[in-house]
Amino acid sequence: MTKKASDNVKYYENPGGPLIGTVSRNVIEKNGLYFKDIDGSGEFKTFDDWRLPAAKRAQAYVKELTVDEKIAQLFISDWRMAKYPSGTEGHVAVPDESGVLDDAELHGKNIFGEQHLPGTTELIKNWFSRHLILRANPTPDDLADWINQLHAVAEECGHFVPVQVASNSRNENGEVVFGMNDAAGVFAAWPGTLGIAAAVLGDSLELIDDFADCVRREWDAAGLKKGYMYMADAVTDPRWQRTYGTFGEDTELICRIFERMIPRIQGSSTGVTPDGVAMTVKHFPGGGARENGFDPHYQMGQWNVYQTENSLQKYHLPAFLTAVQGHASSIMPYYAKPAEGKSAPQAGMDGRPMELLPYGFAYNKPFIDGLLREQMGFEGYINSDTGIVHNMSWGVEMLDKPERIGFAVAHAGVDLISGLFDNPFGREAYDRASNGYYDTHEVPEGFSKEELVLTDEALDRAVARTLTEMFALGMFENPYRDPQKAVKAVARREDWDNAMEAHRKSVVLLKNDGTLPLTGEKLAGKKVYAQCFHKNPEAGEKATAGLREQLGKELTMTEDYREADYAILLLSPSSGEYFNATPGYLELDLCEDKEVQNVDGEGRPTAETHKETTLSGMGEIGEIARAVHARGGKVIANVNITLAWELGNVEPLCDALLAGFDTYSSATLDVVFGRFSPTGKLPLTLPRGDEVLAVNADGVCVSPNDVPGYAKDKYMPDSMKDENGKAYAYRDSVGNYYEFGFGLGY
Repeated sequence: MTKKASDNVKYYENPGGPLIGTVSRNVIEKNGLYFKDIDGSGEFKTFDDWRLPAAKRAQAYVKELTVDEKIAQLFISDWRMAKYPSGTEGHVAVPDESGVLDDAELHGKNIFGEQHLPGTTELIKNWFSRHLILRANPTPDDLADWINQLHAVAEECGHFVPVQVASNSRNENGEVVFGMNDAAGVFAAWPGTLGIAAAVLGDSLELIDDFADCVRREWDAAGLKKGYMYMADAVTDPRWQRTYGTFGEDTELICRIFERMIPRIQGSSTGVTPDGVAMTVKHFPGGGARENGFDPHYQMGQWNVYQTENSLQKYHLPAFLTAVQGHASSIMPYYAKPAEGKSAPQAGMDGRPMELLPYGFAYNKPFIDGLLREQMGFEGYINSDTGIVHNMSWGVEMLDKPERIGFAVAHAGVDLISGLFDNPFGREAYDRASNGYYDTHEVPEGFSKEELVLTDEALDRAVARTLTEMFALGMFENPYRDPQKAVKAVARREDWDNAMEAHRKSVVLLKNDGTLPLTGEKLAGKKVYAQCFHKNPEAGEKATAGLREQLGKELTMTEDYREADYAILLLSPSSGEYFNATPGYLELDLCEDKEVQNVDGEGRPTAETHKETTLSGMGEIGEIARAVHARGGKVIANVNITLAWELGNVEPLCDALLAGFDTYSSATLDVVFGRFSPTGKLPLTLPRGDEVLAVNADGVCVSPNDVPGYAKDKYMPDSMKDENGKAYAYRDSVGNYYEFGFGLGY
């Protein structure tokens, strides 16, 4: 192939039917209609007929695929582009003839495992892999070119199956984090999902309509047809690192958001459509029920703990039921496993006691086949979280890799395993069903052979489900997209304007003594000092330079806070690392070099300590406030809420305090200067302080981990409650509680 696929697509128009797009595949003409020759046989078959239901076509086509082709469909993993570096040390891309695909081999290693990988063409033609995860951040035209090229290579295979490229969300502003939001700034950038929730609370759900329509248009235009998004998890433990990717702590709000969002992203209320984008909703049955915030990417976080009776059904399952009812194409189970010994009784949707087997949820048949499919009625496919076969195989560590694959797919009901291209292990799991392996090898205790091997029935079931999604998305008929139309779709002015308006609406005014808005009258003859604070001092200095340059265009600035009449401080704290455990609990206090307790291997506090910093320059913030107040000035601060921060070290220093959620600083300043009246409301409760997160010697928190902040007071000791019966939420110096739904206006 010497040309880019984008320049070499032939189209066939069907009156009242789908457009057929192909680079090299034969097209069958029948009764004046066009159909793609999917299996290359030259004969018109059931699966070629776009007039039939997607599921029927998939069930017919799966019978045509070889065992190895089907096994290849069980796995999805990261992949690379020729034009955008993979990030792997020492790797040099070797472009294919089109210049788009990377055909270099790669020895890849990350936290999910290690693997020697072929070039892209070999991966598609010889490995027959068809599920890829994109983590690069390409331009819309480069993205469309790359995906088009993948499909064109797939068309050259005997059996045509399109290449389904998945991505984490790309339409929110924020720090780029591998495995969470891998890309930002190319597609229309809305505030973080917490900010979207804050904006909705203060405005209306119509904002979700605009957001979802924007996502669908941009992704579909670039040919990106599957999103690992969004999180239906309710935040119930504030120390969970992934809080910032959620819509907050209120189950009802999350349900309302998903009711509007799923059909508009996927294309209809009954499932995906050819101009829609398939959603993989995560992380079933709710990752928010952390044990003191420990993340299941590491060993201490392997448990979901349900300390209060029926919290699973009350707080964690409703949003997933909404996703099921909205026909979400796929659902992703979390790594964690339920902790029966630490949990109160839990009921399923049928009211019966829930069996809490100690297996990660992707291996947990009572949760996947029982709760999700039988009780909740889920009909889509199960896409595991990344790395369950290798590094995050909680509860099945005693099984080898082929057994883990068999146990997840054949027993629990997983259809697509994220992590590595484990085709050889999948083939071994299949062969063990009939090659006498267990005649000479012991079946691990507590398991049966039938639970650990791949069967034809399990393979066909899993592959038919993922093929159904591709058929319904119209990817067999025309997977190709025009790169220039992708550029125009992403440049759509209305989407960027709507996103900017959402940024403004996401700003929450927490405290104001009348200082805000800073009108021209108040600023007349006054000097303004501005500074940004981050965990990383260098990042703070860089942001400060940008902020001062921005403000200097319209204000009288000073670089000496002792001369300032107003100080504007933008605080962006950070705590912990996404993939690594801290020596202790995730720190929520705004602090610098704070001495805190370590934890042991069971997550219990120890006598040893270490120091934590979430915001460098905390002492300087106090100095600035004292100096400005000494000359009768005012201090205005904004805190970027990515976790439920404790604000006790900052709020008393401020005359006005705002919160943003990966919100553009320009939007925050629009509120500060009165160009936009604040409407945002807190999507989660901010804790009072360390005392309400205290963990006893047995590792049990005084505020239960499985209950959202707005409901925690019910379970708090009476001795901690104030005259209003409140214990958990932060109460500021003027008496307001920073709890779910709070926010002031002008």
